Amino acid sequence: MKMKNKAKTVIIGGGIIGLSIAYNLAKLGAEDIVVLEKNYLGSGSTFRCGSGIRQQFGDEANIKMMKRSVELWSRMEEDLGMDVDFRQGGYLFLLYDEDEVRDFKKNVELQNRFGVPSRIITPEEAKEIVPLLNTEGLLSAAWNHTDGKANPFKTVFAYANAAKRLGVDIYEYTEAQNIKVENGSIKEVITNRGKIETRRVINAANGWAKILNKMVGVDIPIEPYKHQGVKTEPIKDGEIKPMVVSFKHDGIYLTQEAEQGGIIGGYGLKYGPTFDITPTYEFLRGVSYRFSQVIPALKYANVIRIWGGYYAETPDGNAAIGRIKEIDEYYIAAGFSGHGFMLAPAVGEMVAEDIIYGKTSKPLWFYDPYRFQRGELRGKAIQMG
Repeated sequence: MKMKNKAKTVIIGGGIIGLSIAYNLAKLGAEDIVVLEKNYLGSGSTFRCGSGIRQQFGDEANIKMMKRSVELWSRMEEDLGMDVDFRQGGYLFLLYDEDEVRDFKKNVELQNRFGVPSRIITPEEAKEIVPLLNTEGLLSAAWNHTDGKANPFKTVFAYANAAKRLGVDIYEYTEAQNIKVENGSIKEVITNRGKIETRRVINAANGWAKILNKMVGVDIPIEPYKHQGVKTEPIKDGEIKPMVVSFKHDGIYLTQEAEQGGIIGGYGLKYGPTFDITPTYEFLRGVSYRFSQVIPALKYANVIRIWGGYYAETPDGNAAIGRIKEIDEYYIAAGFSGHGFMLAPAVGEMVAEDIIYGKTSKPLWFYDPYRFQRGELRGKAIQMG
């Protein structure tokens, strides 16, 4: 397909964030939108994520954003015309010491204030939810039954197809090699397939965001770190419905896939900054040991795949989202630090509203890209894996 040489908006990054922004812009009536992806759609962070979707955060902004995201995830099949396997199997945070219990009680109080029905439960209640769970040493758990998971592959194609139906042009294997700026205004994006004249660029490249920022002379601290995931052979259907998380066991997370029945997850081993995502034996050995500590039966499950992916991390574990003041119509939505998949529906709405209306009711201020310059870091977002 021949690439256009002009567009009103060019979005760089064909993962779930870029595609959600494209869809929401088109939904609000924006025309002449192009999405560029240097590889295939979802090939960066999205197809390598752990599939989890949770509202259990420790700050007002992320809780509000995720509450809205879950509303959108719940009706995604209706909105986008495709089932994305969204399942509200819940999130179960395992708490092993008094400090953890105290912190999560505060989080639950805050979540409840904004309508998220999380609660602290006993080890016995946790075992009712996950019968295979090892409750030795467990003091309590934080539980929200409305959290869940979805299929990243289906979600990307759902957004892409819905965006295309609204007139968005999507070009895969099209790498943005430079962004030409003159007197503070964007003139064109130069790709391996030619040039696109444009006045608006949205950087949704996540792990590669800093490369695009360098092209336009912007410095925002976003670095790619290698995290890894694992998948086992299928086990009996419905054995581990929620996402199970334990910080005592180095930030492990694990859940059973909705369709194929394998266990997927990971833990907090990371390398970087790096663009190398080669899987490691260190991870395989570490994740196998930690999984079997929490779910002893998993010691008998065969691993069928491990893979590497990216967390595009900022200093406070929260994304950088907003308009860059030094360059007219240059926006960024990147640095999601492992939370991009779950936040994407609400982020797409928020960015589109800001561009089209010049304002949004969502807490865009919280993700202000300039907070790093000012030294105003947010509280570290809850992060596992």
